[in-house]
Amino acid sequence: MRLGAFDHLTKPVGRDDLSSLLRRMTRPRVASREAGRPEDEDTPGDDLIGSSAGMRIVQKTIGLVADTDTTVLITGETGTGKEVVARTIHRAGARSVGPFVALNCAAIPTDLLESELFGHVKGAFTGAVAERKGAFRDADGGTLFLDEIGDMDLVMQAKILRAIQERVVTPVGGRSQPLDVRIIAATHRDLAT
Repeated sequence: MRLGAFDHLTKPVGRDDLSSLLRRMTRPRVASREAGRPEDEDTPGDDLIGSSAGMRIVQKTIGLVADTDTTVLITGETGTGKEVVARTIHRAGARSVGPFVALNCAAIPTDLLESELFGHVKGAFTGAVAERKGAFRDADGGTLFLDEIGDMDLVMQAKILRAIQERVVTPVGGRSQPLDVRIIAATHRDLAT
């Protein structure tokens, strides 16, 4: 891959895998970057590096989910590159022409998180002097990356689950609005327990 290969396929090659690869290869190069980012700009750490069996599994999984609208949960220890994987999924998929919005859920106070995620209308609460779209609507047509989703309280997790399942968000003080966004979430916690 470092010598200039675009991608690789393992035998036996299926028609769906081949057509997906050809679609990604023929997509204009500029369209595969986030909005507003120069074509030739390289961001350090944005490429997956490694050829171990574990990294090959990660790369294959990215290839399988990239062209779907499936919600993805990435788990791993802090500092293992979960956001790098999320950006790679975004860039390799059909939503790469849309925005990639990353939100660290653990860094936002609980009382502000709902407004940050879903937005609010003017006057919805004290201090809401203007309408705010929120991360879900900012990522419209693209990908929303929710980092450290396991650090949120259960009430907020339930609201996010509803938005994912019903493809609708309700801004604070507003009416429900349809969603066209892919969700990639990440956590260092074991959510099964």
